[in-house]
Amino acid sequence: MSRTSVSDASRWVEAHLNVGRVQRTRSNGGSSWAAMHVLETEGGKKLFLKTSRNDAEGLEMFQGEAIGLNAMHHTQTMVVPKVYHVGVAEGGVESYILMDFLEFGGRASQQEFGRKLAQMHLAEPMADEAKRGSFGFPVKNTIGGTAQPNSWNDNWVEFFRTQRLQHQLRLAGDAELSKLGDKLCNKLEDYFEGIEVKPSTLHGDLWSGNIASCDGEPSVFDPACYYGHHEAEFGMSWCAGFTSGFWNGYRELISKEPGWEERHQIYTLYHILNHYNLFGGGYRSQCTSILRSLVG
Repeated sequence: MSRTSVSDASRWVEAHLNVGRVQRTRSNGGSSWAAMHVLETEGGKKLFLKTSRNDAEGLEMFQGEAIGLNAMHHTQTMVVPKVYHVGVAEGGVESYILMDFLEFGGRASQQEFGRKLAQMHLAEPMADEAKRGSFGFPVKNTIGGTAQPNSWNDNWVEFFRTQRLQHQLRLAGDAELSKLGDKLCNKLEDYFEGIEVKPSTLHGDLWSGNIASCDGEPSVFDPACYYGHHEAEFGMSWCAGFTSGFWNGYRELISKEPGWEERHQIYTLYHILNHYNLFGGGYRSQCTSILRSLVG
């Protein structure tokens, strides 16, 4: 099925990039909803192609991924693949995204990774709305396989309450979680007293599977980007493998503010709720445990 997208993308490369003909294509794995390929050109450049069925969800996911990668690339901090094209293959059967192929290798310093991530969080955002202080993203995207709304909001607490916590609680449809979640949402402002929140460029799904190194330089990919509180980046730290060296590098540029521990639990809750909605099982007990620790 993906042959259509590979052929279409190859023609696009030959027409728009000064890299010669596409000489070779090969499969590079896949997932439940996408297939991956590598395109090798006679000019020596390698490109990474991800293809999926062309329904509204597939095309929307690729558009969101492209804008997210470009937003991180804009900060000029970590190695992020440059996106060249998002398109629909001839015949409308499939959609695809075309970007640089990253050669992963070498071992990035955890301290340097922490420093680079802090630089990304401190960099001026790409979107004009975020430059003016709003939180959100130009498009909705996905966190795993879950839709992630990103409508602009000038109030961070309101954004996180409505478009993160309440969104996931509605998807869960669980009476106990909703009751505990309502208590947390009603007092959410209390956890942000005395701190100033500015829009940072967030990867949004920062776990070990989306982190690598290229020639020893830190690299991130497969984002669920939006502009938000920098602390929200660490809601997936329970499966990211951040070391003390990472935190030393990060804290060189961004210090820990009062109330960080409680807010970290709130940001973790968003991702645990998402995992419950995606996978069920024991994630529900983790959700209730976090909520009870916060609201009693």
